[in-house]
Amino acid sequence: MEFSRELIRAIAQVGRENPSRPALEDVEIFSHYFDPRTLSPRDLDRRDGSCTRRDLLMRYLLLNAVLDQGPDSEGIRCLLLEVTNELYRQEVRFLHRPEDFFRELGIAVDHITTVHDLLKKQRARRWAEANRSNPRKYNLFLDNTQQVLNYAVFRWGTPLAVPLLLVRDEPDETRKPEALSRYVERWESAEIMSRQIKEHPRYGLGKAIGYKATHLYAKWVVHTFRLSRREDLGWGAYGYEIPFDSNAGRVLFRTGFLLEWATQEDYRKWDVLRPGKGKEKTTYIRVTNIRGKRSVKAEESTWLFETYRELCCSHLRVCKRPPRSVQIQRVPLALLLEDGVYTAGELDDGLMHIGTHYCYNHAEPDCPRCPVRPICRGFQQDRSLITDYRT
Repeated sequence: MEFSRELIRAIAQVGRENPSRPALEDVEIFSHYFDPRTLSPRDLDRRDGSCTRRDLLMRYLLLNAVLDQGPDSEGIRCLLLEVTNELYRQEVRFLHRPEDFFRELGIAVDHITTVHDLLKKQRARRWAEANRSNPRKYNLFLDNTQQVLNYAVFRWGTPLAVPLLLVRDEPDETRKPEALSRYVERWESAEIMSRQIKEHPRYGLGKAIGYKATHLYAKWVVHTFRLSRREDLGWGAYGYEIPFDSNAGRVLFRTGFLLEWATQEDYRKWDVLRPGKGKEKTTYIRVTNIRGKRSVKAEESTWLFETYRELCCSHLRVCKRPPRSVQIQRVPLALLLEDGVYTAGELDDGLMHIGTHYCYNHAEPDCPRCPVRPICRGFQQDRSLITDYRT
């Protein structure tokens, strides 16, 4: 138990020192929102054309969250930034008027293709070296699709259709400029909002977005850019789950954290661990399958169980009654809440930084320079946790 607490603190401290954020100040239409790189909260409800500044930023971040599900987050953010700047220079104001993206789809596809090709030349070799891969495999289009039209319509078009539909459904003309921000803030917590972003029967993105990305969106809105006007616990530092992606899963498994809360046999039974299915016949860690899985060990800890119940009922707001079981993906958040020193956003930033700068997805990551190496069980005790597993 103390090991898990110490590890989570260490990773969150890395995140505090190395925050991860899209460079919104480099998007030309947002540059005057920042002073010089700090977003001015007092001006977020000021109108910018047909929308408020808050709504425009939320539209951009929703699109970014959908796209940011590939192997190179920095490359994805560069792609979105450059394409956005190019489209606006040609008066395709797709954030202010999402219908412009569909009306000028040919221009959008051309810019996406051109920028992607340029980024591939700039980043592929370095990416391949870090990941022990082939530069030719570098592809920012999700699902490794080669069809730019499919990528543009499905991955760009779907999140842009959300504010488009919300504005058209809003009968009050005075509320149209903030249609998305009002929709986002209508839910009891950021966690519930993150689910509705995917699951809502009318406005949900469905297969266009994963739960990791919806939680990333919640983090950006609540923690990174503080776009939410809500001040209740459901919209506070512990009001959303930590995004569980391959970086998070790899770091938490290799360091020994996940094995503190369930056994390898459990993870194999749940199809989280797939022997022989990873690169070079290693065990593949399917991180998404951890969601919803129960930790009996966490339930045996009285203080942690009580904190977990407080987390679910008062912060995440996902339970009307105290839960009877503990879900593993929420254990890090319960540990953070119990300490009250670090936030969910800082922990995620730490997992991202370690996963992309040190804990590479191959047998020889940069362990000697990793900031959590003194307490990493894969480095200190059992090297097989690093050599035999991939995400």
